[in-house]
Amino acid sequence: MVLDVGMVVVGKVTGIKKFGAFVTLEDRRSGLVHISEVANAYVDDIAAHLQEGQEVKVKIVGIDENGRINLSIKKAMEPEPSAAPAPVRPQRRPAPQERPPATFEDRLKQFMQDSNSKMSGLEQFAGKKKNRRKG
Repeated sequence: MVLDVGMVVVGKVTGIKKFGAFVTLEDRRSGLVHISEVANAYVDDIAAHLQEGQEVKVKIVGIDENGRINLSIKKAMEPEPSAAPAPVRPQRRPAPQERPPATFEDRLKQFMQDSNSKMSGLEQFAGKKKNRRKG
C-alpha cells in the first residue's frame, strides 16, 4: 500500500510517550501522532486519551525526507470538505447616505463639516461649564 499525505487510514497504537503516540499502520510502517494532534482540546496526559493496542483512525499529515510519517487523530475526525462550494452571500451595498464622497475634495469637505460640528458642541459645553462656576 502506498501512503500519501492526506490519506485517512486505520492503525494500532504501539507506544505512548510524553510527546505523542507511535501508531503502526496497515503496511507495517509506523508513524507518530504528536500530542497536539490527539484531540481538539488541550491534552496534558496522552495516556488519558490513548492506550497501547487501541485501534485509531489517523490522517497522514506529512512524510519527511527520512520517511518518517506524521499523523493526526483530530484531523482524521474532521468532516471531508464537500464537493459543492459554500453558498456565497451577496454583500450588502451601503445605503446612499453611508457611502463616502467620491473625490478627495468631497471627503475633506465632509471631514471639515463633521469637525466643525463637534468643535461647536465642545465650545457650547465648555461655555455652560464656565457659567456654572461663576454663579
